[in-house]
Amino acid sequence: MKVLINKPGCVGHARCNNVAPALYPLDDNGYIASTGFSVPQGQESLAQRGARACPERVIEIRDTPAEPR
Repeated sequence: MKVLINKPGCVGHARCNNVAPALYPLDDNGYIASTGFSVPQGQESLAQRGARACPERVIEIRDTPAEPR
């Protein structure tokens, strides 16, 4: 699973960070610090909740194929 973030669309509500601070860190100005990342295994639900918390809908979740074991 990957998270894509439209960083210029962030207006600093920080709701994603309130839900999942380790996944959605903020910069010094209170805006989301990342433009995207791969979600660590076991954190998928938290990443989705953080994305849903964004009122501006700048966070997109993309499912990626499972990696072979």
